[in-house]
Amino acid sequence: MNTLLTVGIIIVNLALIAYTTAFITFTQKKRAVNKALIPLSIGVALDICATSLMILGSSHSFLSTHGLIGYSSLVAMVVDCILLWKFRIKYNSKGSIPQPLHWYTRIAYIWWICAYIAGILAVLGR
Repeated sequence: MNTLLTVGIIIVNLALIAYTTAFITFTQKKRAVNKALIPLSIGVALDICATSLMILGSSHSFLSTHGLIGYSSLVAMVVDCILLWKFRIKYNSKGSIPQPLHWYTRIAYIWWICAYIAGILAVLGR
């Protein structure tokens, strides 16, 4: 495995930690607090970096099944991050996250976990 892929894998694991921290905090607090928004934002940045490194380091087509799942889950997390920051700016973390946004956060996180698992399976399958 080349260096870019190895670094990408390390970074995507850090994104997993950041996303999970944010998800657990949002689930417990049900508010857009900095304790959740900051790890979510860091997770998005790490995920973008990891995805870029894995594309550059891979000898396979970037339009693989895992790639498409990964890109769509990254887009879902970026959208989630934007929506939660907009909610935070509008309500200053005083209001509870509306149920539709809370569900979107759950779905985006679960979809990202599916992409993460698909990546593991893709590596094991080689």
